[in-house]
Order: sequence, then C-alpha cells, then structure tokens
Amino acid sequence: MHILRPPFRMEDDAALEFAASRGFGLAVAADGGDPVGAHVPFIIRREPDQVVVQFHLTAGNPLVAQAAAGARFLIAVAGADAYVSNDWYASKDQVSTWLYEAVHLSGPARLEEMDGNRRHGDALLATAEARLPKPAWSLATMEHRKRQAMLEAIRVVEVLVDRIEGQSKLNQHKVDADHVAVANRLARAGTTPARELARRMRALRPDLAYDFPGDDTAP
Repeated sequence: MHILRPPFRMEDDAALEFAASRGFGLAVAADGGDPVGAHVPFIIRREPDQVVVQFHLTAGNPLVAQAAAGARFLIAVAGADAYVSNDWYASKDQVSTWLYEAVHLSGPARLEEMDGNRRHGDALLATAEARLPKPAWSLATMEHRKRQAMLEAIRVVEVLVDRIEGQSKLNQHKVDADHVAVANRLARAGTTPARELARRMRALRPDLAYDFPGDDTAP
C-alpha cells in the first residue's frame, strides 16, 4: 500500500486491531499468472514473534494450491469510505477526494492439516458470534455427519504476516475549519460509511465544534 501522507499511516498495533475488528477481507495471491482472490472471514492470532492470519477456503479454490506451495498472500481489509466534494471545505480551491480506512497484511502462506479444521471453525465462530447481542451459536450444536461433511469440504490457510500497512485517510493534514466542515457534511450524507467517517474525524479532534453528536457527548 502506498501511504499517501505520513499523518495517514496507522501504527502496526492500530492496524492489527482494525483488521481484527473487521474480520473480513480480500485474500489475493499470484503464481506468475493472473492474480486470484477470495473474500474471506478471518481471525488474527498474535504470537510472541509472529502475527498469523487464519482463514478457510473451499477445497477446490485455486488459492489452496498456492497456499500449499507457500506463495505470498495479501489480505486487504477495507473499512468505511466516502467521497468528499471540493465545495464541502471552508477554504477555497480544495480538491475533491475520497476518505477511507484500510489495512494490508501480507506474507507467506501455509496450508494447515485437515485435523485442524474443527479448531479453526470453533475459533472463527467464537470471534464472529461474540459480536452479536445473543447467546453464541457453536458447531457443537450441528448434527455430527453434517458438521463433518462441512469441515471436510474446506482447507485452512495461515498467512505468516511479515508486512503490515495501514492507512486512515481522514483529512488529518487539513486545518480545523476544513476538518469540521467535511465531518459535518459526512454526518449529513445519509449513508452509514459516511457517518462512521464523520465519527472517526470527530474523535481525532474532539475539542472542535461539530453539528452532530459524537461518542464523547453520549450520556
């Protein structure tokens, strides 16, 4: 990922937290031919000397062979994004742009043995179910033969991350008046991603006067 400006760069810990909280991304690899990609849910395991991204694919996915061969994978994780018009700024002669947050995690892949499929399924489900306001569902509740058939149809891939790139492009380089003007416009844009970016921009400079409430003003 090309970091557009130093203020936009996420620190590694923040980038990993962002990716883990999203838990869904695009896994891409290439073997010299056309790149191959798959959208996958994943979990991140932070070991003392290694960050590991673990996900699964259907057994017939061409990425499985690339993982078995130890190919390098890129996991691209996107957050909210929104277009910003040039006439939203308080200052004149600004340039229209796109604000967004994204993280790229890359490194060599390895294919896990089939006997690890259940552990992966349990860990992935536990992470995803914990985000929902309900009692957690688990694989243990599935009929045994159906569960086994499902687990035998997938392969688990681990990417040993050796490069972490995160970018949070929220107009950090703009003056306060422009920062507030754009955040206010995003808050009124009517889309969830735009409102999320507005909230994130307010959190960066919470002492300024905005036209919308933020987390810091909640009762």
